[in-house]
This record gives sequence, C-alpha cells and structure tokens, in this order.
Amino acid sequence: MTAVQQAPPTRQEPRRRPGPRRFAPRTAAARIRALAALVVVALAATLAAMWIAVSDARHGMRVIGHDAGPQVVATSDLYFQLTDMDAQLATALLIGGSQGLGVTRDQALARYDEDRAKAAAALLQAAKLADEPSEAATAQAVVMALGSYERIAGQALLLDRQAGHTAGPPSSRVLDLYRQATDLMKLDVLPKAYNLTLDDGTLVRHTYEDERAAVRNGIVAVVVTGLLLVALLVVLQVFLTRRFRRVLNPALALATLVALALTGTAAAVLSGQAADLRRAKVDGFDSVLALSRARAIGNSANADQTRFLLDPERADTYEQQFMTKAQSVLYLKAGNLAAYNQAVQRQAARTGFLGFLGAEAARRGVPGQEAAFGSVLTTYKAYQADDRRIRDLVTAGRRDEAVRARLGAAAGASSGDFATYDRALVKLIGIHRAAFDDAVRDGDGGTRHWDAGLPVAGLVIVALVLAGVRPRLAEYR
Repeated sequence: MTAVQQAPPTRQEPRRRPGPRRFAPRTAAARIRALAALVVVALAATLAAMWIAVSDARHGMRVIGHDAGPQVVATSDLYFQLTDMDAQLATALLIGGSQGLGVTRDQALARYDEDRAKAAAALLQAAKLADEPSEAATAQAVVMALGSYERIAGQALLLDRQAGHTAGPPSSRVLDLYRQATDLMKLDVLPKAYNLTLDDGTLVRHTYEDERAAVRNGIVAVVVTGLLLVALLVVLQVFLTRRFRRVLNPALALATLVALALTGTAAAVLSGQAADLRRAKVDGFDSVLALSRARAIGNSANADQTRFLLDPERADTYEQQFMTKAQSVLYLKAGNLAAYNQAVQRQAARTGFLGFLGAEAARRGVPGQEAAFGSVLTTYKAYQADDRRIRDLVTAGRRDEAVRARLGAAAGASSGDFATYDRALVKLIGIHRAAFDDAVRDGDGGTRHWDAGLPVAGLVIVALVLAGVRPRLAEYR
C-alpha cells in the first residue's frame, strides 16, 4: 500500500509589529501640526520652569528680607537692649549719690528707661512678625519675665536712693535685690529672648540653602527647556523652508528670537536672584546677626566690669564672666584675663583670632567694611587696656580710683572708651544692614514684572507660531 505523502507544512510569515513609523505623521500638513504642537509643549515646559524658579527666588527673599530675617534683627536688638538695661542698673547703683564722675545716676537711669522703651518696641515687632504660636508664646514669656525684673530693679533703686551712699558698693540689702534682678535677667529673660533669635535664624539658614539651590537648579531647567524650544522652532523653520522652497518664515524667525531672548533674560534674572539671595544672607544678615550678638555680649561684659566693682563678694565670678564674654567677641588663647589683655594688645593683623569679630574679619567685598572693622579692633584694644588698669587698681587697694577709671569723663576712662568702641561697632553693623537692604531691594525689583511678563511672552510666541504655520496649512485645503 502506497503511503500518502504529506505536503510539507507551510511556513507562516511572522506578524509585523507596528513600529514607530506607523504612528509618525505621513503628510506634510500632519508633520507641520505635530512640530507646532511640540513647540507649544516645549514652550509650556519653559514657562513652567521659569515660573517655579521665580517663585522659589521670591519665597527665599520674602523669608530672608521681610519675615524671619527682620524678626531676627529685631530680636537681636532686643537682646542688646535687655543687656544694657541691666548694665545701666548696675551703673546707677555703683554711682549712688556721687557727682563729678563723668556719668550721673540720672543719666544712667534715663538710658535705662530708653532701653526699656526700645525693648518693648522690639518685643512688639517680634510678636507682630511671629508666624508660629510657639514664637508668640516665647515673646509673651519674655514680657512676663521682664516685668518681674523691672519690679525687683525698682525696689533696689528705691532702697539705694533712700540710703544715699557715695560711689562704690551699695548696702547689702540693695546688693541682694540687684543679685536677684541680674540673675533673673541672665537666667530667664535673656535665654527666652535668644530663643526668638535662634528659631528664626535657623529658619533663615534653611530657607536660604533650600531656595538658593532651587533657583540654581531652576536656571538649569530654564536653559535646557528654553534651548529645546529654540531647537524645535528651528526644526519647524527648516522643514517649512525645504518643503515650500521659501528662504525664511518671518513669523517663526521672530518667534525663535523671542524664545531665545526670553530664555537668556530669565537665566540672567535668576542668576541675579541667586546673587541677591547670597548678598542678603552672607553680606547682610549673617554679619548683622553676628555683630549684633557681639555688641550685646560685649555690652554684657562691660556690665560685668561694673559688677566687679559693685559687688566685691562676687568679683571673681564677674571677672571670669568678663573673660568668657570677651573671648566670645574676640577669641585669643589665654589662661587668664591678664594674659588675654596682653594678647589683645599684641594683635596687629586682622587675622589669627576667632570669635564674632574673627568671623567678621573673614568678610570681604562690602564697601567700607575693611576700614570700619579696623576701627572696631583699635577701639576694642583701648577698652581692654582700660579694663586691665581698673583691675590693677583694685588689686592695689585703690578702689575709689578704679571707680573713677571706670566711670570718669577724662580720656582713657573705661566708660568713654567702651562708648567709642560701641559706636565703631554700630557703624560696622550699619554698613552690613545697608548691604542687606540693597540686596533685598534688588531682589524684590528683579522679579517685579514677571507675573505678567511670562504669560504675555508665551502668548506672543504661540501667536507667532500660528501666524507662521497657518498659511502653509491653508495650502492643503
């Protein structure tokens, strides 16, 4: 039986999967529409990148220049006013009823009242700028603690006036009341006031780091999306030129120029915003905060010099506190206050030391800063020389002379030299505050018209693209 031969199995052709070309536009009109659509998408991405970057820059400048930054400055001023209140209280008690010392009791009390009014104003500003319940609660706690301080200080002043002592340590009862007041200031009022500065200072630092990084990343995004937009416009221009044998499409050429100008302008503005943020934070805020702290701590150290004469039982404590605070302002390695005084006098250059003034010594580029800083160092040396002379007089048993060297009106008196140093420091702070204000003003002005400018620019580019492609598309109808 013959076997039936089976036909060989037919070979099936593999199914062709749809490739990218299957979805590509096949007609010239479809390609024009696709390229125009890609241009619109790239334009939207460019405008979005610009809008986000500008918003980041504005947020950073708002926090540093208008919200937390000014609040930190206000609370730094508050810290100084509080320390000066306690310093003037000590001065008034040390003077007693004596005259002819260069500073009178009434003058010290007048400055005490002035400090109190300024502290109240600073507290009010801090409370207004507070955007967290904890900050408002801290400000209220400072007000309550300050009220307790003023009550005890008033009792000490009244009792001292009734006693009518001459310059020098007052009665033990007055000293007890003053110790209560100054301990309350150092252990309760000042730490609460510093917490206001610390919280907002942290917010400023984090905001600066985050927003400046966001702006710099935004510059990259703007340049990339903007160049992509320009490239797509060029591709559309070349396609129309080849397809329709025309040399140039004026509308698309103008749209390309507008897109290129918008990208370049946005990148330049954002670079300026990053620079303004840095100037406001580094050249302005950081220095103002550090120098304001140096001023407050230095003023507290100056009060310790008065307390050293006012309260002999605590003289050693106040001398050690003076040295600790002085080294916070300008740190030089020294084992005791005498060695520190000598090291300060030997310091010639504006380098080789730390502390708040050491940080300021590293600043460069702010007009007027170098000369003002040199004046601060010179006057600080003079004040430290006065301090050494006062302590040597006390050691020699010449306390009355030491009091006159502390309060006298003659050249070389500690109070006068400290006032000269303080004025030099205030001038230096003013230079950095001016730099801060200029940077904030430039930052605010740099993005003022972008809310309206970006949509208008986007509509202009879209209108030019439509004007460039519609006549070509009309030829296929």
